[in-house]
Amino acid sequence: MRLQHIGLIGYGEVGKTFAAGLRAQVNAISAWDLTFVAADTGVVAAQRAHAAHCGVRACEAMAQLCAEADLLISAVTASSTLAVARQAAAHLRPGTVFLDLNSASPATKQQAAACVDAAGGRYVEAGVMTSVPPHGIEVPMLLGGPSAAELAPVLTGWGMDASVVSDQLGVASAIKMCRSVMIKGLEALVIESYTTARHHGVEDQVISSLRETFPGIDWEQVGSYFFSRVVQHGQRRAEEMRESANTVREAGFEPFMAAAIANKQQWVADRARDGVFDRLVTKNSPWQVYADQLIKDTNR
Repeated sequence: MRLQHIGLIGYGEVGKTFAAGLRAQVNAISAWDLTFVAADTGVVAAQRAHAAHCGVRACEAMAQLCAEADLLISAVTASSTLAVARQAAAHLRPGTVFLDLNSASPATKQQAAACVDAAGGRYVEAGVMTSVPPHGIEVPMLLGGPSAAELAPVLTGWGMDASVVSDQLGVASAIKMCRSVMIKGLEALVIESYTTARHHGVEDQVISSLRETFPGIDWEQVGSYFFSRVVQHGQRRAEEMRESANTVREAGFEPFMAAAIANKQQWVADRARDGVFDRLVTKNSPWQVYADQLIKDTNR
């Protein structure tokens, strides 16, 4: 499999990270993102300037991206997974590889694959197993689908950490989604527990007890990291957890926990959107600073 032109669908945090890490590995990288044609001209200018600085061609539409690329990498929000696959499928050149990095349920990935395959493309699902920063293109990634075994050596040759788990679509996504219930669930639990403890003035005792029970974890550091990530990316996490809830439903169970986690992530995302955390000096503040802002907002 010879791939020389990468097309990024989505030019957010993940898209920019992959562009920077892969630029030297291929002949060209193009990208398409709705922010390239957004109503906010400031956003458009900033996004296009970033792309130009990184040697990435900013396309005017999905059709242009698909006409140029032989490998499409979809890195959008979970809720857009299927819609983007359908949009790309309408413009795919036969033989184009479509690598889907998005956090979606097995059934969603299977539907996306059906669209791509029907258009003559070659769909590969990926389960990205941890946050892309700080790993960059070396973030651990599980691949699945009939074309996964052929794509994997290409990606590893570029310095990526990609391994094949199955030639069946949905396996990699099931692993990713079940893990997300745990990881995003821990984030939600820490935010709820720590903020409540802070309100009652018992955070030191709670964290001390956690250290005794789980001595291998730095609960102060974990708290600060979880708060900062959810404040910055809560919307994306909420959408991912809705797909995790769909994964649970696809197994025949009611997603009591996954749905609650999605709601908590969305609640924090809504507070961030409303400016509750805008007074923070940095996005890497101690967890207590985030908790205090939530408490003030709730009690005002």
